[in-house]
Amino acid sequence: MTIGAVALALVVGNGQSVDHWSGQDADRAAAAEPTASATRTADPVPTWRPVSADALRSVDAVQLRAESIVLSSDDHTVTTVSMRDAKHTVGVLDRILGTPARTQTAVGDAGRCVPASTTSTWGGALRVAALSEPGTAGNRVEIRVLRDHVRSRLGDVIELSGPDGVQVGDDVSEQIDDAPKSDRESLGSDDAQAWQLLLQRGWSDDHAVDGDGDHGGAADHERSTDRDRQADGAGSAGGARSSDGANGVSVLTDDSTVTVIGSPMPIRPARGC
Repeated sequence: MTIGAVALALVVGNGQSVDHWSGQDADRAAAAEPTASATRTADPVPTWRPVSADALRSVDAVQLRAESIVLSSDDHTVTTVSMRDAKHTVGVLDRILGTPARTQTAVGDAGRCVPASTTSTWGGALRVAALSEPGTAGNRVEIRVLRDHVRSRLGDVIELSGPDGVQVGDDVSEQIDDAPKSDRESLGSDDAQAWQLLLQRGWSDDHAVDGDGDHGGAADHERSTDRDRQADGAGSAGGARSSDGANGVSVLTDDSTVTVIGSPMPIRPARGC
């Protein structure tokens, strides 16, 4: 079984190329600075302020958390960017990584649960879908990490990771074994194992995962497609869907090897949309 092709397909659609992103001007771009340390269950409420070009040039790592991305240099936080702000998320990444490949997707182009969006992809490694309307979780972007690093606009290596430093390509068999059942779900079969593992919870309880919506649009569509293809007749991921799922940043695996890190990526959501 291969889940790579499915897991890597985050909202690209058949849209047209986009040459300009509003708010790209480096002099106007800003990012979020945290006012408190992030926890395993929630990210801090950011306070917005400009970030200098020199500070952004020093960035050597990007970490995806449940509700934000953290840009750091030598293990020191440079800035934190909220996923509730598409303009600053894309604008800051543009300044660090250069101009991405961009596509536009109309409502339903990539599936009935997929909202209209503009998708930016840097080096085939980092993909950000900026939604035309907020997702039901409150997010304005959906982010997928597809490789363990990406190149900056100057050619330097920038490490990409999720919470606790988990990267694409890592073996997370111990984390899967140790995780509570509520934070893991089998998407595979007896002869082809695959998992979704929730690394960090996020998004408010006001946007709990239930059957009333798509809970992040492409995120639910993506993992539902994975589940449908991987669980056909297997009995491990099929059957009843729990309505008390959790949202946050998750990984998808092939066997126990991480293939995608994403947020929002709800686990055990009920069918909606």
